Amino acid sequence: MSLSIRNQIAGTVTAVTAGEAMATVKVRLEGGQDITAAITVDAVKELGLAAGSSVKALVKATEVALATGPVEGLSIRNQIAGTVVDVATGPAMASVKVDVNGGGLTAAITADAVEALGLAAGSSVVALIKSTEVSLQAA
Repeated sequence: MSLSIRNQIAGTVTAVTAGEAMATVKVRLEGGQDITAAITVDAVKELGLAAGSSVKALVKATEVALATGPVEGLSIRNQIAGTVVDVATGPAMASVKVDVNGGGLTAAITADAVEALGLAAGSSVVALIKSTEVSLQAA
């Protein structure tokens, strides 16, 4: 299936915690880092997700924020460490490609943010992604 979502990272489900309507699904990415997706219980059932299931975590580039280090006191659960491999900056926006140890993420952020954070190839960053912005695809 072809998708416009640039961020598609393979992983394995390690835990599913179901609630009334929503569930959290923890996924171990191929590089060893974890990401959590908050999806509907119906989606968990339809995809047949359980511990050991192979999935792809899908995240739009516009839903990836970057920080220069881990952030405390924040409700965002997904903080994935990585290294900037490329920055393409235009007049208003930038596309920042990040190697997250076994996968890649692209963040669409403002050009002002790139400058303020001093981002360039080789910069250490932490990708911040709300769990509600992570979709899962059964592999």
